[in-house]
Amino acid sequence: MSRSPMSYTRVIALSLAAVAALAPPAQAQTQGTAGAGDAQSQTLSPIDQQFLQDAGQAGATELAASKLALTHASGRQVREFAQRMIIDHTKLARNLDVLAKRHGITAPPAADSALIGSLQNLQGAEFDKAYIEQVAVSGHQKAVELFRKESESGNDTALKAAATKALPVISHHCEMAQQLAKAKAAS
Repeated sequence: MSRSPMSYTRVIALSLAAVAALAPPAQAQTQGTAGAGDAQSQTLSPIDQQFLQDAGQAGATELAASKLALTHASGRQVREFAQRMIIDHTKLARNLDVLAKRHGITAPPAADSALIGSLQNLQGAEFDKAYIEQVAVSGHQKAVELFRKESESGNDTALKAAATKALPVISHHCEMAQQLAKAKAAS
């Protein structure tokens, strides 16, 4: 039992460190290299640019919502799922961030503020239900389709490979989310 609080503390600390490390430097770089960044980002096709934007926003939303789940959720299973999402989506975000920076895109996409705002006002079972439906299940279904589309139709070789590599992980998250939804519905 003493392991769980330590795990949550570690996850929160790592997540906050990752967010803090990415946000301020990215804003400074974007302002300082606007001309060079614009030229480089134009080398990506509109499909690839949209993928980076959508995948980045989906990941940022997943991270923000999962961090909320650590303190707002009532169910142990929901908190454990959220903890797993924080770990996996932090890795995914770092990988996509590296690829985006290669093309001069340095500003990290923002989370869906409307969704995060609606979750912030919920606690316990209400939070669990909304998080599972809107983030865990629906969010991962959309992400699976997004990453599948990029892996099949993307133009940038590195992005296409990253999407292909990430797709099994995101598909597994979707399966986990559906199992979590069934478990919560049964209880």
